[in-house]
Amino acid sequence: MGRAGLPAYVALALVPGIGRARLSSLLATFETADAVLAAESAALQAVSGMTLAAACAIKRTTPDHGARVLEQADQLGAVALAPGDARFPHALTEIPDAPTLAFALGKLELLESLSVAIVGSRTHTRYGAEVCRHFASGVARFGVTVVSGMARGLDAIAHAAALDAGGGTVGVLGNGLGVIYPAANKDLYDRVGKDGCLLTEYPPGDRPHAGSFPRRNRLISGLSRATVVIEARDGSGALITADCALAQGREVMAVPGPITSPVSNGCNRLIQCGAKPALGLRDVLEECGVSYSAEAAAVMLPSGLSDPERRMMDVLALGLEHVDDVAAKARLSTGEALAALTSLEIRGLVSQHPGKIFRRVSPLSL
Repeated sequence: MGRAGLPAYVALALVPGIGRARLSSLLATFETADAVLAAESAALQAVSGMTLAAACAIKRTTPDHGARVLEQADQLGAVALAPGDARFPHALTEIPDAPTLAFALGKLELLESLSVAIVGSRTHTRYGAEVCRHFASGVARFGVTVVSGMARGLDAIAHAAALDAGGGTVGVLGNGLGVIYPAANKDLYDRVGKDGCLLTEYPPGDRPHAGSFPRRNRLISGLSRATVVIEARDGSGALITADCALAQGREVMAVPGPITSPVSNGCNRLIQCGAKPALGLRDVLEECGVSYSAEAAAVMLPSGLSDPERRMMDVLALGLEHVDDVAAKARLSTGEALAALTSLEIRGLVSQHPGKIFRRVSPLSL
């Protein structure tokens, strides 16, 4: 599709009720989106699968509407991607109910990278957060892109951990670009849009609605070789993503949790129904077809670590240490060491135990 025909295509693809099947039938009949928009209502209704309501909806739009949408995307630094565009994610052309249009902001090359979806509960446990950071940062350091839904909780942790590790991440939105939802994710939205990639099938400025997030979930799984569910309550959105993955022929993995924890119910049931348990970084990487090397995992550190942080990692590579001892060995004050260790703990690279004892998180420990 040439650039000249894109405004009409965008306008047509955004007409309510015109999904992939109807759009395909219309283009097969009229050949171009411009011709569809110029057609008489009777001619539109004669197309297989069309209704009077759908024909009337088409007659209410024009290429100018598509041009305005493209201008809004351009003002945000984003691009509109139609299935005929070489930049349109190939993985999404293979799924049932594939999107007829997408908008992307950031590093578009990530849309064609080897990816894994990491999803989970908005109301998670500390254990869930630790596992999420560990898996996201771990796969990112092995060159696997992390895909998630930009929601509060584990989604946000997965995106941030991947970027902290110097890797790539794709945030799939349930609303249009330029709308930050939830508002608390403003910094993350800006960061993913700059250092990762934001993707949505909704036009710029579109607010989220009740059905937009379940539809978004099929794109999260569709972009990914496998979907890893960290923590999920019964009936949660993370389980919808897992269902989408199964319908798409993608692999589903789940992190087991305590049977007394409501946020582990969904994961434990997934495993009970045949999902592969995600017991360590090796499991996730192997599902992505990446060869795991303990030696490589041990030396891989994210970019951007400060000198004190790197000293902490070097000292903790030898085992458990009290903050005073690690400070002395790194030749730092206790305050400097504690600040560095706190930063590393937030990034999922070290863990703290009672009595201010710290250890370096090993890829083999999860």
